[in-house]
Amino acid sequence: MVALFSEIFSPMPNLTLEEVARQAGVSRSTVSRVINNQAGVKADIRQRVWDVIHETGYHPNPAARTLASQRTHLIGLVIPRSVHTFFTDPYFPRLTLGIAQACNQNDYTLSLFLFHTEDDERKLFPRIIRKGLVDGLIVQATNAADELFVQLSQAEVPFIIAGRPMNLTDASYVDVDNFAGAQNAVRHLIRQGYKRIGILSGPLNTTAGLDRYQGYRDAIRENGMALDEHLLVEGDFSEAGGYFAARRLLDSRPDALFIASDMMALGALRAIREARLSVPDDIGIVSFDDLPPATMASPTLTTVRQPIRRLGIRLVETLLDIIELGPYPPRRVIFDTELVIRESCGADRNIREQTNIPRQSAPGLADAN
Repeated sequence: MVALFSEIFSPMPNLTLEEVARQAGVSRSTVSRVINNQAGVKADIRQRVWDVIHETGYHPNPAARTLASQRTHLIGLVIPRSVHTFFTDPYFPRLTLGIAQACNQNDYTLSLFLFHTEDDERKLFPRIIRKGLVDGLIVQATNAADELFVQLSQAEVPFIIAGRPMNLTDASYVDVDNFAGAQNAVRHLIRQGYKRIGILSGPLNTTAGLDRYQGYRDAIRENGMALDEHLLVEGDFSEAGGYFAARRLLDSRPDALFIASDMMALGALRAIREARLSVPDDIGIVSFDDLPPATMASPTLTTVRQPIRRLGIRLVETLLDIIELGPYPPRRVIFDTELVIRESCGADRNIREQTNIPRQSAPGLADAN
């Protein structure tokens, strides 16, 4: 059960808790963290809130404080069965690191729930949604989680989704602007002079895969270029998926590729080398994520950077706000992305050709941009 501020403190007549927050110049959720002695609030802000509380004559409600003390201070991270790359994709360790960091800062413990089969989900979903197990849940957005979202809503368990859900219109989530990130990536390839730009998309039954594909299509169309369905191959965000998708796509002779994840790009690089082609001399590449392997690849990957750890931190912060204040209105947080230019797109080569700068003295484009 969620304990609201109004249950914890009994205000003097004609004074609301929102008024306490307004007088202190903070949000209502910040007041809650101060009242419940939670971490993550600066000392001067904490003191300001207590000053307003004392000045307005608030007094603790013992019954409500007992209710608040029944919290487990556990947050669950749920990875549905369809996320089969949790232990192999560097995205998830970085996301989990941000979630764990925010949990520690707010005196919460993180509990991980992994599912490998549909039978696992059928057995364990009822345990997860049982009240009193955790204070709230972070769920990775996949179609396989749709049933869990419905059960969580019915059981009134606070939850937030990592990534925009496909079918829910009233859920809270934190995501990055996948559409704009992909659009900017393809625009960059077009500026480099590429004409036949293909895409190795993520799964088109996920919002990340679909949004990145739509960004690709929009950039192609806005530049008056024809969409060629032979230049689209769907992958699964994995290195192996990128390898096999690239092998199929190379038959259509693209001169550049937008690849929907860094891990897929690593697989594509292997397929391109096996085809005796070179990146970026024969094919330019821009990928998505900016994970550590992007800087270790040969050539280094031009990629769309998403703030994965910050996303994890915001998931926890927003979930705590939902735990305190309830699920409505839904919270929607969208982070911007950034294009990081390295070797694989050919920009380095183009600058050297235009300025006659030797390769060893060419400027660091990632730093310049």
